[in-house]
Amino acid sequence: MEYQNFTTFTVQTDSGIAWVTFDYPPVNVQGLLMLADLNRLAQKLESDRAIKVVVFQSSHPEIFVCHADTEFLKEMSTAAVSRDEVSLLDLQVVLERISKLPQATIAKIEGFARGGGHEFALACDMRFAARGKARFMQMEVGMGILPCGGGASRMARQVGLGRALEIVLAARDFDADEAERCGTVNRTLDADEIGPFVEAMAKRIALWPAESINATKQAVYESVDLPIHDALRAEAYWLYQATSQTPAIKRFQWADEQGAQFDMDNQRRWPEMLVDVQEVQ
Repeated sequence: MEYQNFTTFTVQTDSGIAWVTFDYPPVNVQGLLMLADLNRLAQKLESDRAIKVVVFQSSHPEIFVCHADTEFLKEMSTAAVSRDEVSLLDLQVVLERISKLPQATIAKIEGFARGGGHEFALACDMRFAARGKARFMQMEVGMGILPCGGGASRMARQVGLGRALEIVLAARDFDADEAERCGTVNRTLDADEIGPFVEAMAKRIALWPAESINATKQAVYESVDLPIHDALRAEAYWLYQATSQTPAIKRFQWADEQGAQFDMDNQRRWPEMLVDVQEVQ
């Protein structure tokens, strides 16, 4: 599948990984063109089982994605509507589509990610930030609105109510190390470490079956807010979706026939053996 003719980013694919590089001068603003590009990208990825990991990064030396474009925000209605009349915003729809992609998604953040840019990162499965370069902020409350691209709802699920309200209501900048302490990013790495780390992680995940990656993602997202019994049922459901589409049973049979699970050498080298077992199809 071809990934060309986007306005706000470029896409390079290699070995099951799509590298999406935001490149929309001067500041990678998150406007209607970027949302349209992301929507078209998601449409392609949803049906592409050859791509297993998507890494979002930026060509700008100081900015990941800056924030939502004020051009379309200033056209918002000043009249309140009832709950029955409200519908999802374009930003919410697009970022939710990104969050539900069958691929594992990684935000590699090496610059400013404020407002909608931060909300985009929160919609990804994993976030890694460069120490001394990445900075985050939700400024919406100071503008008279609230984070409306998942910055309120996803933030609370990610870090808990108290920290989410602190981040949103204080509307202040915070750096990569504080983001790691709060839990808005998975981890912070030095600027010269983040590239090799993300590349190694993406390549490892890309070794696994596309269907088991998707099933794992869906189970985690579906079960996060469910009572434990319902969450376990969701796990069981997605387990069967995976075993019906992957060589999992053949691999278990191979391990049993070879006595692999009882071999102490194998127990010591599980990370490497997991790579080796991909040859069993």
